Amino acid sequence: MKVRSPCQAGAFYAGTKSSLTKQIENCFIHKFGPGKLPQVNRKGKRNIVALVCPHAGYMYSGAVAANSYYSLANDGVPQTAIILGPNHTGMGSGVSMMVEGAWETPLGTSSIDTVTAKKILEQTKIIDTDESAHRLEHSIEVQLPFLQYVYGLGIRFVPICMMMQDLTTSCEVGEAISNAVGSSNAVIIASSDMTHYENQTDASKKDRLVIEQILSLDEEALQETVESENVSMCGYGPVTAAIRAARVLGAKDASLLSYKTSGDMTGDTSSVVGYASISMTK
Repeated sequence: MKVRSPCQAGAFYAGTKSSLTKQIENCFIHKFGPGKLPQVNRKGKRNIVALVCPHAGYMYSGAVAANSYYSLANDGVPQTAIILGPNHTGMGSGVSMMVEGAWETPLGTSSIDTVTAKKILEQTKIIDTDESAHRLEHSIEVQLPFLQYVYGLGIRFVPICMMMQDLTTSCEVGEAISNAVGSSNAVIIASSDMTHYENQTDASKKDRLVIEQILSLDEEALQETVESENVSMCGYGPVTAAIRAARVLGAKDASLLSYKTSGDMTGDTSSVVGYASISMTK
């Protein structure tokens, strides 16, 4: 079995099992996090269809991301997680998926859901099987330790890395996901940070406009806002795909769980990155 080794352990997040466990727990109990450790609701009805989570270093965005995973733990136990992330490296195909194998983090190794991955591939020709896009990409990797911490190493996932993020491509990816998972017990996780490297006031203003469209579950308006307001949101394509898939799968509402910036964490508001956690529910 092919195992992808982590490329960000010791950088974006702690590099050993004990230190990473402590770091994740600190994200949950942080004042910008939910304030307490998650308890998985084993009998949950699973109303969360999709989540938006940031993917910066845990010291910057981990507390915001913890809000998404706390809500997911309360919601129940998904059988698989489809993780969509932007391609920062420029490596690989326009939309790239790994179909088989496993990913390793300092917490252990979790397997790709090959059955679900193949079903998604059957629904569209726009997604390629391409491991090179994932080798050095962080946007999907940083979500996995949170999933492993909450649900253990048995959680299966499908990684989809998007270099092409236009509306047509993103909606096709979203529809392929929704058609593939149908009524199965899956959660979609769109990995994205918001505005990059603007002052706190400007970044927050732009991000609120984007968040408004996500909360309206309006993927077209999201893309229009990103373009018209020149928002440097790195994962607008994954979020677009998640909205389209979530609506097809029955999502009716969306809730902002947390919004902060790197300036809230560091005190330097001159040049910040925005982070949002959002849930989309039936």
